[in-house]
Parts: sequence; C-alpha cells; structure tokens
Amino acid sequence: MTTGYFFEDLQVGQTDTLGKTITEADVLLYAAVSTDTNPIHIDAEAAKQSMFGERIAHGMLSAGLISAVLGTRLPGPGSLYMRQSLRFAAPVKIGDTVKATVTITALNPEKKRATLSTVCTVGDTVVIEGEAYVQVPSRA
Repeated sequence: MTTGYFFEDLQVGQTDTLGKTITEADVLLYAAVSTDTNPIHIDAEAAKQSMFGERIAHGMLSAGLISAVLGTRLPGPGSLYMRQSLRFAAPVKIGDTVKATVTITALNPEKKRATLSTVCTVGDTVVIEGEAYVQVPSRA
C-alpha cells in the first residue's frame, strides 16, 4: 500500500474530502453504465414537468463520490466497502460542484473496521447524508 491509511493510523474525527463538478457527459455516461435512463436525468422536456423543473443528476452519481473518497483517500486503497446508508436531501444539477466528505466516527480494533459519517454538499446545501462501514487493511 503506497497511499491511504492502515487501520492503526486511523483516529476518530479524521476527515477527508473530494469535489467534482457534475457535467452533461457525467450524467449521460452514468445513465449508459447504470442503465438508469429515467427521463428526469436525460430528457430536458420531460424533466420540465418534474418537481425540479429541469434535469437533475442521478443521486447515485453523487453518492459515488463518497466511494471515491473511501477508496482513494480515507481510509484509501485496500479498504472494503461493507455498508452504506444514504438520505437524498436535495437535487444536484448539471454544473453543480459536489463535495463529498467522510469523517471517522467509530473504530472497531477487533475487526479492523471503521464507521464514517458521509455527507455530500453543493455549496452550503446538504444533498446526501449517511453512514459508511468499511474494512480497513492492517499492518498486522
């Protein structure tokens, strides 16, 4: 492991963040990969009739940024996603910059697992919140 953390290096309160601006290409590529072609994401005319009045990004596209933080930053490479809860609080629009933040809230030394608060924001608005549970590599 050349980046990231071993379980023994983690502390409650430790945090990391990743930001990304959601583009038209991101939404179309996610629709193609996931096969989620809900018109609210890909059809401007249909989306005008929705409660949002315009196209919005897939919620799981933004949630994927949480996975990116966990797998590349904190805890980082070698960690295994075991569980995630999500509450979608507000829409993400094309052109919005989503910031995913994870914060360690609990550590289980016996099992080498970490619980993390997970939050995605656009500016000051929380768009997703939840909790992740991951297995973390150990030096032992």
